[in-house]
Amino acid sequence: MKVVLIGYRGTGKTTVGKMVARRLSLPFLDTDALVEEMTGISIPTIFASAGEAAFRPLEREVIASLADFRGVIATGGGAVLDPENVRALRTGGTVVLLEADPEEVVTRIAGSDRPSLTGLQPEEEVQSLLRTRRPFYLAAADICVRTGGRRPDGVADEIIARCAGRPGPVSLPAGFSLPSGEAERLATLGPATGLYGIAGHPALHSRSPLLYNALFARYGMDAAYTFFDHPDFGAVLNAARLLGVRGLSVTIPHKEAALAASDEADRHAAAIGAANTLILCGDHVRVSNTDWVGVRRPLEGVAAERAVVLGAGGAAAAAVYALLSLGYGVTVLARDAGKAEALAARFGCEAGAIRDIDRVRPEVVVHATPVGMAGDPRSLLAPEDLRPGTTVFDLVYTPKETPLLRTAAARGCRTIPGTEMFVYQACEQFLHMTGIRVDDLTMWEVLGE
Repeated sequence: MKVVLIGYRGTGKTTVGKMVARRLSLPFLDTDALVEEMTGISIPTIFASAGEAAFRPLEREVIASLADFRGVIATGGGAVLDPENVRALRTGGTVVLLEADPEEVVTRIAGSDRPSLTGLQPEEEVQSLLRTRRPFYLAAADICVRTGGRRPDGVADEIIARCAGRPGPVSLPAGFSLPSGEAERLATLGPATGLYGIAGHPALHSRSPLLYNALFARYGMDAAYTFFDHPDFGAVLNAARLLGVRGLSVTIPHKEAALAASDEADRHAAAIGAANTLILCGDHVRVSNTDWVGVRRPLEGVAAERAVVLGAGGAAAAAVYALLSLGYGVTVLARDAGKAEALAARFGCEAGAIRDIDRVRPEVVVHATPVGMAGDPRSLLAPEDLRPGTTVFDLVYTPKETPLLRTAAARGCRTIPGTEMFVYQACEQFLHMTGIRVDDLTMWEVLGE
């Protein structure tokens, strides 16, 4: 068993960690103490003489040696800002985030000999660093525990109980669709297995379970990823809370609902107006959007002045956001011109109906609707709507060659399949979900592409 405690200074990692280790008859290690032991220099002296930049490589070396350790580990407050550290800590372990309000943290660390990292006053520094580090803490954590105003022994009791996991096998509530054999697979999961899933309707076509389950195995995580296929996002979220789900990938038609249900959103999700990534930390819901990264990355280096986005939903909003970040002039076209106008108005773009594509004469077209998915033979554009040399990017990835992409290829267009978007957004999403950075080559390898 491996239990890793993360969080800001003053949240009780060392005190509580020693209690947990003693009660479970496990060894205890503190990564800061290991750095001091390795160097023969105190942490305050390292920071004061050489700064944080000199400390972090030492910390990484120590944490890398703990990938196969079995026991309880307390980490430094900034350890999980490094994805390589998270990878080592997550291997075979359960990561517990300890949290306390900034005011209580300031009180607990008063009189510390650690030098300031920011030059700010203690209250301002704690608030600033907590704000910066919180997304990293949430990504790396399997379990979130509040320590503010509580006795350490009570916190230790909660950690031990929650590391024991669910009381029984996973069983999705009635009304949720599962492919053949998935219910049987879920029934075999251990009580401490972390649960993730794809939330959408339809969702059974998604390749995310295949991808995530392979990545969990690759990085030694006791975790599983399944389908939350249901038309009501409220029902999905209730089921996720009931089952102790740690993260959800969110797809059509729930992206706007996921943002609305959140307690906290990153700036990209807030600007786009939709979320495709949801992290649960106790009752707290944090969302982000990685779709726009999946749209932007394949288009980097494509020189263009005019781009068209087909669609007006959450994926279309992410596409508009990405295209604007590349400096393109963007026009939103949709079957419902009113919805196109509403989306375009949010971003200061032009809008129109699908038939207006000939007027716009774009060099880049991004298709962001479900048309053409999973055997649907339709395409929103006819051959005469496309000019040779246009770059056509279809965000639909099942099938890989959609009706639109076949049409575009026949017209001499450059085509980009939706698997490109899927891979690049998944790299970013896996980082948000787990704190582990995966490069796109690894993603392609896992997908067998």
